[in-house]
Amino acid sequence: MNIFSNPFSNLTLIFTFVSKVFPLITKELTHWSNYASSHASSALRTQALASIRDKKFHCQGGSIYSLYPTVDITKFIPLIVSLQTISDYLDNLCDRADIMDEQAFKQLHLAMTDALTPDAPPQDYYAYYPFKEDGGYLKQLVITCQQQIKALPSYELVKSEVQKLACFYSELQTYKHLDPSMREVKMLNWIAHHIIDYPQITPWEFAAATGSTLGIFMLCAAASDRNLHPHTVKVIDSAYFPWISGLHILLDYFIDMGEDEANGDLNFVSYYQNSSQMLSRLTLFTEQAFLQASTLQNPSFHKTVVQGLLAMYLSDPKVTTLKNQSIRKSLLKTAGGYTRFLYYLCKLLRFKKKL
Repeated sequence: MNIFSNPFSNLTLIFTFVSKVFPLITKELTHWSNYASSHASSALRTQALASIRDKKFHCQGGSIYSLYPTVDITKFIPLIVSLQTISDYLDNLCDRADIMDEQAFKQLHLAMTDALTPDAPPQDYYAYYPFKEDGGYLKQLVITCQQQIKALPSYELVKSEVQKLACFYSELQTYKHLDPSMREVKMLNWIAHHIIDYPQITPWEFAAATGSTLGIFMLCAAASDRNLHPHTVKVIDSAYFPWISGLHILLDYFIDMGEDEANGDLNFVSYYQNSSQMLSRLTLFTEQAFLQASTLQNPSFHKTVVQGLLAMYLSDPKVTTLKNQSIRKSLLKTAGGYTRFLYYLCKLLRFKKKL
């Protein structure tokens, strides 16, 4: 499998990504940090600022789609940042150890689907949540995303697939944050309604794939093309879900295994029987992600996305145990030389505190 379609083009993409896109992400996040600081009550301000501070790399990673060939970078960055910030903020709200209310979590995550529905009126997202005074922070994030969505000329062609992925994401977040005594049963009941359509993956791999926003970002990027064809939408959807999205979140859980075990948090990678099965399945998702990327328009772009995912996550300093290092080494070997180059570039960016 040749994943080096055009190394020079890929390097140009990465250079633009770091030099042009990262500063735009920082500017947007600074705006939202300032808004939360000056408008939200203490409890919600704390969670808003923490989600931006600790999860900035989610926006950085998602912003690769602002470089898709038909996208206007400056108009697309606010879409990515607003939607990803909603996602990260709600994750923080649901992670509060003393709140495990299914109804509250469902209501909060209406913000995700509303943000992706251009004419949806903002709702009382905090209706069942004990803290409510955010000074309009969440509603403004929703409205900002809606405004950017309206500007996409072919959004109606991707809307149903985007909404499906957003609903999957919201359901995952609702169930995974419930009390440990019930969350697994609730999740398996939910997964059972959908897993029949994905016979090649396990229930927990399905759950992992639902936790990614990459498919949503890619479909929105595709919607910037006035000549988008419905068949192209279907191909993108099946390539990203479950394979590219699944790889994304499995890598995320892979690097968090030790931390999640210590905190008693749900971790989908921990459901593998042993290290051998873990490596086998992560390798399968890696190979399938590259294979699916090659079926899409602009395949070198999508392959660079997959290479970047592997480089970014596997360079994380949390990959410290001998077992994890062995798996990391094997996955980098599977992904090839250009991924290893990006891996060392990510380590450099981490050293310089740019990532």
